[in-house]
Amino acid sequence: MPPPMVTVAVAEAKDVPVYLDEPVGRAVATEAVTIQPQVTGMLMARHFEDGADVNKGCILFEIDKRPFEAGLAQAQATLLENQAAREFAQQDFARVEHLQGTSAVSQQEYDQKKNALAVAEAKVKAGEAAVQTAKLNLDYCQIHSPIDGRAGHRLIDPGNVVWSSGPNGGTNMLTIQKIDPIYADFTITENDLTLVRRHMAEGTLKVLADLPQDQPSPMNVAGSPPTTQAATTQPAVAEAMPQATTQPVAAQAAQHFEPREGQLVFLDNAVQDGTGTVKLRALIPNQDRHFWPGQFVHVKLVLTVKKDAVLIPNQATQISQKGPYVYVIKHEEKDGQATDVAEFRPIVPGQRQGDMLVIEQGVAAGERVVLTGQLMLQPDHPGPVTIAPPTGAGGPPGAAHADADQDHNSKKAS
Repeated sequence: MPPPMVTVAVAEAKDVPVYLDEPVGRAVATEAVTIQPQVTGMLMARHFEDGADVNKGCILFEIDKRPFEAGLAQAQATLLENQAAREFAQQDFARVEHLQGTSAVSQQEYDQKKNALAVAEAKVKAGEAAVQTAKLNLDYCQIHSPIDGRAGHRLIDPGNVVWSSGPNGGTNMLTIQKIDPIYADFTITENDLTLVRRHMAEGTLKVLADLPQDQPSPMNVAGSPPTTQAATTQPAVAEAMPQATTQPVAAQAAQHFEPREGQLVFLDNAVQDGTGTVKLRALIPNQDRHFWPGQFVHVKLVLTVKKDAVLIPNQATQISQKGPYVYVIKHEEKDGQATDVAEFRPIVPGQRQGDMLVIEQGVAAGERVVLTGQLMLQPDHPGPVTIAPPTGAGGPPGAAHADADQDHNSKKAS
């Protein structure tokens, strides 16, 4: 039988982050406001479309302002009346003020005139406050957006009466949410709390977030979720995170989304009862609205960076009763000819991201590992193999290096 044909990839050395993998997070708007009226009246107009982007200060609704215009006119008239009464009281008090202590005016009459002036001044101030309140109520007839954000669907239409208060509170008219940037809320176990706090003391921690449909495959090694020990003792995945794809059902066209980098901005002050978890929050850029409030988000909390970690494609790893292993291609000289031989090599895998896997022990940077064709190899009997040529741009990582090595072997053998 001819030697089996295999494809190979070259192990790379890169700086990779050590991270905690939290697959169940949730996107949350950075600001959310429920619009309620400050005055009671009939809703006259709406100045936005459902789901539209609104700017802070723009007009959303208009309430019938005629009753409030009348209320303002009445308050202004009352103020004028109080001002006239105050002016008369000032004049009346001035007539007796310089006669105090003489027989022309009694002490009681003097006190009455002084008190009447004080009452008149108080009524003027009350009238001024009533005018300010009437103006404010008139301004409340136009409801403005308090934030920049995206409007939800309207909860009430023009022609209905809205209430500023009632048995169940005011009338809910609209909800506005700010989604750029956006929060990613997630939790860690209380066992990881000390680790996270220690790294937080060294500086602001980075967070990488994407949606579950952005990922081509599960992020954990061998289908099991990573543990705290893996996060502390094993290096994280590659610094340059590979692009993931999502395929719409209709178009079947792949779109590439890279995980977004944000910052950890919040750590809760208590462990939640019953769950033994602690809530954290990250701030994520969201200019293209890729994340939407309420969506599930996959979060990686980056703790530190491991230098020169060895990475190989996850496809190269195999599982046996003795644990994970790979086949490493070695050069052997026999009868003056160079031969590629597949060698069985147990490994200690680290964290995985995308299609790359960190190798803690078993493979060195620059070594070639078998990518496909492992079923034709025998673990206990290393044997010669034929390395398949690369398939072009879509070939496996490191195939170009393997092809160059094969050309070198052929030339040496000839």
